[in-house]
Amino acid sequence: MRILLYLISIIAANVVTAAIAPLQLGVFIVPMGTLLIGATFIFRDLVQNKYGRKKTYMFIGLALFLSAIVSYMLGDTLIIVMASAISFAIAETTDTEIYTRLNLPMSLRVLYSGIVGGLLDSAIFVVIGLSPLGANFLPWEAVPFAILGQVIVKTIIQGIAALIIHQTNNLSNRTVSN
Repeated sequence: MRILLYLISIIAANVVTAAIAPLQLGVFIVPMGTLLIGATFIFRDLVQNKYGRKKTYMFIGLALFLSAIVSYMLGDTLIIVMASAISFAIAETTDTEIYTRLNLPMSLRVLYSGIVGGLLDSAIFVVIGLSPLGANFLPWEAVPFAILGQVIVKTIIQGIAALIIHQTNNLSNRTVSN
């Protein structure tokens, strides 16, 4: 089930981003798929908890392949597909390695690794894919706001997940000790 949620969230993020116009929150630009991308880091952490780091990389590879195929089928240009693949590979790898190495409760590992993964995913995708270096959808003046908007949304999602995991673990610990 964890693997399925992970893969579906990645595919759904591509579909939602293609189907629904980005939110303009003041100066921030947030693609609707950003809401799901934040969740992919959490689902990947859950996959890693169950299957370990090495197998998780196989699932990341599968997710990368599926994401690229879906993105291309939805009409994204090759530069957008490549930017998405590059940002995904770097962000997921970084998230995986940070999550693995932190000797903290799961809620904090999810939070910290997800924040870094989300920052990298946002910055790399916007610069390579959307800026004048890539598809030229955004002028350079808008790039920092597009990155920051995505980072804020992804960080909020990571924070909510960390709180839920923390509360769930506390509840489980209380139940076990009673």
